[in-house]
Parts: sequence; C-alpha cells; structure tokens
Amino acid sequence: RQSSVGPQPGGSRAHLPPEPAGAEQQEEDQVSRRSSTSRLSRSPLKGVKKVKIMQCKVTLLDGSDYTVSVEKRAKGQVLFDKVCDHLNLLEKDYFAGPWNFAFNVKFYPPDPSQLTEDITRYYLCLQLRDDVVSGRLPCSFATHTVLGSYTVQSELGDYDPEELGSDYISELRFAPNQTKELEEKVMELHKTYKGMTPAEAEIHFLENAKKLSMYGVDLHHAKVTSCFKPNVLFFKQNDSEGVEIMLGVCASGLLIYRDRLRINRFAWPKILKISYKRNNFYIKIRPGEFEQFESTIGFKLPNHRAAKRLWKVCVEHHTFFRLVSPEAPPKKFLSLGSKFRYSGRTQAQTRRASSQIIRPAPFFERSSSKRYNMSRSLDGGEGQVQVLRSGQPQVPPKLEHC
Repeated sequence: RQSSVGPQPGGSRAHLPPEPAGAEQQEEDQVSRRSSTSRLSRSPLKGVKKVKIMQCKVTLLDGSDYTVSVEKRAKGQVLFDKVCDHLNLLEKDYFAGPWNFAFNVKFYPPDPSQLTEDITRYYLCLQLRDDVVSGRLPCSFATHTVLGSYTVQSELGDYDPEELGSDYISELRFAPNQTKELEEKVMELHKTYKGMTPAEAEIHFLENAKKLSMYGVDLHHAKVTSCFKPNVLFFKQNDSEGVEIMLGVCASGLLIYRDRLRINRFAWPKILKISYKRNNFYIKIRPGEFEQFESTIGFKLPNHRAAKRLWKVCVEHHTFFRLVSPEAPPKKFLSLGSKFRYSGRTQAQTRRASSQIIRPAPFFERSSSKRYNMSRSLDGGEGQVQVLRSGQPQVPPKLEHC
C-alpha cells in the first residue's frame, strides 16, 4: 500500500515508502495500537464541550407563564419557535418575543379577517384586550361597550341568568376606568348575542378594534429639533424647535402626535429616507404635487438607543408591510451605516404561506381573563382595584386624532 500527502510546493505529491508486510507488519500494528490506547487513557478528549441548558420563563398573552429549556448559546429564534410550537401557532410572523420573554404581537394586521386560523385571531384578541385595558389603545365609551360585550361572549358564551346571575361581569376588566354604567351596557349587548360562537365573537371584536385610530401604533417620545419645512408639522417657524411630540409607527407609515392630537401622517410611499445619528432621528419627505424640493424633519429622542430602536422599528414595519420579500443585507466589508435588515418573512410571504395551511382547525382552550375584585363607592364610582391574577393595569396618556 502507498499513502500520499497533500500537494507540495511546485504542485507535486510526495509518496511515502511501502509499509512493512508479514510478521513484522503485525508486530508493528500491535505496538501502534498499544501506544494509541495509552495516549488516549492519559489525555482527555479535546473539542468536546458540555452543552449547557437554561430554563426560560415566557409570559404568554393570556397572562400565564410557560417554562421551556433551551441551550444557553441558542439564538432567540429557537426560543420563539418553541413557544409557537407550544401554542400550536403557524401564522407566527405577526408575533415576537422581546428580551423580557413576553410573547406578544409585533405586527398588527390591518385586516385581521385575512388571518387563516381562529387560533391566530384569538391570540391577536388577547393582545388587543390588554392594549385596551392598559390604555395603550384608547376607546370611547361606546367602543368599550362593544368590545367588552364580545369579550364576554367569547369567554362565557350565551347569557344564562340561572348560571351567571345578575352581576356576572363585575370581576372582568374592559377599560382603564371601568364604571358600573359601562358594565350594565356590556351586559345589555351580551344578552343579544345568543348562539354566537367564541370564534365569531372574536371576529366581531377584531373588526371593531382595527378601526381605532391607535390600532397597531408603536409610540415613541421625541422632540422636534429641525424642520426645514415647518408647515408639514403645522408649526410656526419659531415654535417648531424643542416641541414635545409622540412618533407613532404603524402599518401605513409614520404618525405625529402633539398634545394628544394627531397633527400629521406620513405614508410609507411619501417617505424617501429614514436615518438616525446619535440621539437624532431624521425623515426625508418626497416633494408634493406642486413642490420642487424634498424636505427633511429631525427629531430628538431621549438617547442614542431610543433613536436606533425607532429606526429599527421603522425598517421592520416598512419591510413587513410594504415589500414583497426582505431586503438583503449589504455584502461590502467596508459599507457605511448599519447592516441591520429585517430578516423575517414579509406580510405578502406570510399570507402566501397561510393560504397553504392544510391542517384541520386546531383545538385550543380559551383561557379566562384576569379577574378583579372591584370595591365601589356609594355613588357607583370606581373604588380600589385588586388584581386577582398577576399584572397591574397601566394607564398612559390618552391619544386622540383630528
């Protein structure tokens, strides 16, 4: 037998001499095996690393906690996929899990009726219920009544006076400032929904929720720092600098709020460029029909991380809702700017994948909402609220639009 090593300088191969044969060959083989065994017994195995497993607790949309084991060096996508498998969720591109391991909705679909499975709509309903109760999704009294009635129908089913009693929704939570009057209106509507299934109630809930002005809006605190064309914000030239506003990112574009009123909206097709530098965030606006030049607006965020986060949220929302497929990251080694690109599926890709789901409708149990022990004053006003399950209601400033 002959052995050869790799190419040597000059492109030639160096051939080893023939190995010894016969009795001498057997003796040398035995010596080789003994020496190899001796070396293995003396030296530990190299390159074999013990896999470290960690326990992660994830807060789900119904308020329950799910504990899952993942490898310590695993990517976040592995944990996210395990949660979706646990929930039996296929249309998972609308959801996300930030660093505090809270499973929630990331992209709010403009038309929830286009979701294929009831289980996806159910988890979207859970997110919106929490948005309403916390005050992130402001509603009028009438809207609170309608959304609350569909929530009751989804959880409790048809009204049954013998089973439910007269004050059967007092422990449920529908609004940040819930009153006895609101509960009475909710019960009046609930009694008219006889025969409506939980899935149908959730569809009606979503059809009403999607019409709210703050539906799916991700808010960010900011100040106006520069506005080369102040009238686009309805400011006077001398009043634009330092004005406190809220920037909202949603499926349709960028929204600007001041003093709880929406003062302007920039649809994605109107925005030419978004960028950030230090704690400043900039948008370049396409010129209007009777305009010649582009305009740039600058905003000051609380810090660099807030500016970068806002920029990333804009990139993700624009890619998900506007593009057919994600944009590939730059390949140049010395390319300027951030290399961040949204790497998940777009809404167009998600809808195509959802249309190909062929599994039977999955069975799942709808969990009950948080229960509250509400003490009331004699005039029917709201008293102290005690949460019977984990979580405290949060009430940020309400936002309205013109």
